[in-house]
Amino acid sequence: MIELLAGRMAEGIKRRAPDHPASVAVLKHSLAILINTISIIVLTLGIAILNDRLKETIIVMSSFALLRMVSGGLHLKSGTLCVVVSTLLIVGLSMMGFSEKTTLIINITSLILAILFAPTDIQKQSRIPKKYYPVLKLLSVLMISINFWIASSYVAVAFFAQALLLFPRMKGGGKKT
Repeated sequence: MIELLAGRMAEGIKRRAPDHPASVAVLKHSLAILINTISIIVLTLGIAILNDRLKETIIVMSSFALLRMVSGGLHLKSGTLCVVVSTLLIVGLSMMGFSEKTTLIINITSLILAILFAPTDIQKQSRIPKKYYPVLKLLSVLMISINFWIASSYVAVAFFAQALLLFPRMKGGGKKT
């Protein structure tokens, strides 16, 4: 659905500005990302307001997104599926609260996963050269480490969910893709 809407919008833009240097494919891709992001934010915040969990939801959504920007992770095949899964994930995580001990364990686990796997599939969401991947790993580790000081269970669970998306996928013959 998102791809269809983005495609129609891109074609409309190209008809109105045929000399624009961006191709329909580039416009479609950019619009799909924009529609996807706005849909997740609007739906998630709408549900948060209805559930009276706005503060927690903003903390979870922001933490998840910030770590994702530097660590990468699994991508779903459909923008619509991404909106649904992301919205449900963020809303669900915003309803969880943990003890200090559990928060510490979640932080440690997230840190280990980031050390082992970050960044993963980052090339699918950025044009950062590979030579900077160690910096992205360091940023991921530092970001998670800050929560040892903040000790927020909402930040911890958001980082943990994102860290789980860092596991490299294997395709045929056990080769990392």
